[in-house]
Amino acid sequence: MKSATLILFLAANFCLAADVITPAKHIDLFNGTNFDGFTFCMKNDADPAAIWSVTNGVIHCTGAPTGYLRTKEAYSNCVVTVVWRFVKIAPKKDNTGVLVYMQMPDKVWPVCVQNQGKSGRQGDLFVMAGAECKEHLALGKDANTPVPFKGGPNEHAIGEWDTNVTVCAGNDVKAIINGKPLNEITECIVSSGGIGIQSEGGEIEISQMFVEPLKN
Repeated sequence: MKSATLILFLAANFCLAADVITPAKHIDLFNGTNFDGFTFCMKNDADPAAIWSVTNGVIHCTGAPTGYLRTKEAYSNCVVTVVWRFVKIAPKKDNTGVLVYMQMPDKVWPVCVQNQGKSGRQGDLFVMAGAECKEHLALGKDANTPVPFKGGPNEHAIGEWDTNVTVCAGNDVKAIINGKPLNEITECIVSSGGIGIQSEGGEIEISQMFVEPLKN
């Protein structure tokens, strides 16, 4: 198990240099028109324009190659909401994810926390690429093993819209899927960073992506 000293060292070194936004009101991350406010990181420097597009007020992602879009700004202490759906799924083409507390440098994959978007597993929480939390340490597993959600999934049928909510409260992260709390991790070593969406096999559409203040 990592020592407290090592965790504190990692936390200090994963902080983004950029100013961090703690929202005081609703902020739309996706403006319904274009990718203003976002940047991309794709495997093998693939052209983002071939993977990500906006049509009729909806983001479309082909799911391949792998990579992500992320906000240019860093956020903390906020509620992240993504309204999305799978266009279709097939074996190994059923995956995506909401990334929070994303750290620099950009790479596939960055240090961050992922609210899983894989079909049937929305609400699993991953600590990625060196991020860590109390619950994952207790599992004694590698970073490819998530802290699994509790109970059954709460997703809608393929083609219907799901609301994936990630509550980012300092070093604690909660996953709420279609209004049902499914998961929580605590004592994360990251507590601020970019917000992103994975391109990871699943062909998806996103109609809304926004942040709000934490609720009292």
